[in-house]
Amino acid sequence: MWCVPQLDEAYAERMNDVLALYEKPHNPAQPVVCLDEKPVVLHQDKRPGCAARPGQPGKRDYEYKRRGTANVFCAVEPLAGRHFTWPTPNRSGAEFAKTLHRLAAAYPSAQTIHLVLDNLNTHTGASLYEAFPPEEARRLLERLEFHYTPKHASWLNMAEIEIGIMNRQCLDRRIDDADLMRQEIAAWEEARNAKQAKIHWTFTISAARVKLKKLYPSNQQ
Repeated sequence: MWCVPQLDEAYAERMNDVLALYEKPHNPAQPVVCLDEKPVVLHQDKRPGCAARPGQPGKRDYEYKRRGTANVFCAVEPLAGRHFTWPTPNRSGAEFAKTLHRLAAAYPSAQTIHLVLDNLNTHTGASLYEAFPPEEARRLLERLEFHYTPKHASWLNMAEIEIGIMNRQCLDRRIDDADLMRQEIAAWEEARNAKQAKIHWTFTISAARVKLKKLYPSNQQ
């Protein structure tokens, strides 16, 4: 059952923080990057399929065999059309920390990287201190600023849009090998960056005041 969020001041504060971030103009020194992860289940066909022929579609048996799991960290800078994918064995705090290290390296000239995240328990600076020496963890945290979506409102993270596109264009089929998955995702990322595909976000603070008016006080008597 879908969980109805509690519309309170904390919810409004986090939502406004993220929406205000999205309304800022593009600034290479202060990039806004959305990050999320996608668990992937690897599947293998139990029986060979039938290739497509003229007038006949290809056929695949509905049965499959599980070949383990993997994870993909997916990041997007919506205003610049920059896209990043990092396949990992899992979504542990250590893998999250490595992903942040890679992300920071992708923006060597940025003063502050504004990172939009959901509330997963590994999405904290503590993961960096567990994975790296204190000096390196501090260096990374000085360049990263975390912006969390409200609880039960991860839809405010544009990385979910990016993951949805990746699912439709790349992962919406059976992949039985982690190496093959990495190759396919790398090709998809390269194509997305070649297009500089951007995300046009329309849910502004003004729109939120209309859609979620219970969160905002009214001056009307």
